[in-house]
Amino acid sequence: MSVPALAPLVAARLMEVPGVRGVALGGSHVTGTAVTGSDIDLCLAYDVRHPFDLHALNALCQELDDTGEAQASVPGGWGPWVNGGAWLTVQGQRVDVIYREVGRVARSVQDACAGRVELYTQIGHPHGIHAHHYAAELASCQLLHDPSGELARLQTQVRVYPAALASALEAHYGWQPGFWLDAADKGMRRGDRHYAQGCVYQALMAMVQVVCARHRVWLLNEKGALLRAGSLPAAPDDFTRRALGALTTADTADLRALAAEMAEAR
Repeated sequence: MSVPALAPLVAARLMEVPGVRGVALGGSHVTGTAVTGSDIDLCLAYDVRHPFDLHALNALCQELDDTGEAQASVPGGWGPWVNGGAWLTVQGQRVDVIYREVGRVARSVQDACAGRVELYTQIGHPHGIHAHHYAAELASCQLLHDPSGELARLQTQVRVYPAALASALEAHYGWQPGFWLDAADKGMRRGDRHYAQGCVYQALMAMVQVVCARHRVWLLNEKGALLRAGSLPAAPDDFTRRALGALTTADTADLRALAAEMAEAR
């Protein structure tokens, strides 16, 4: 895990905003997938019962931003799960501030530990966001400021990937590739490539979910998900290349072979 030098500096300033309960580093810098120029993702934790001072946050964003024009959204302004935040450029580095409400994080941890699988629509997430998404973020993040210790206490509950969640994800997604591929074939026979490609994508994401669950690997979002799953030992041989080829052509034959290989490895 690499912590960019700028992250603790911005995090400390965020903690000056009244109502901010904690700040954590997330994204590619904690998953080991960061490259030169990767955004710094900072989670701003707050309690909906005692909201943070949006005016103070806006003033800070404009002070820190190289252009002086960054604006913080209202909570919920970016959708029900991404919630809200601000996009900044600080000293030439992209910094994304994302809101997370601690009560919803706590419920997400409960969902993960109980093995509840619920998928929700969210702009920017073509597969969707699961109810355990915040728990996955918390398990993976680096806490930079947590004065009350509430985030750390929640984090200890998901330091070990819950066995109940792994079982539930495999049960939920394990049968889906065949269903989606049947639908894709029907779409292709009708000449509806758009529909077929959508079905192929869903079949692939179901496989990705299963592979990651078998390895107790948190899946934070769709970005890089196929590569991540393909790097795991439980993935079928040459999984990423074969999957990408099928996604491009909407040819389901190789995907059915991939699904069969996964079923045999169960």
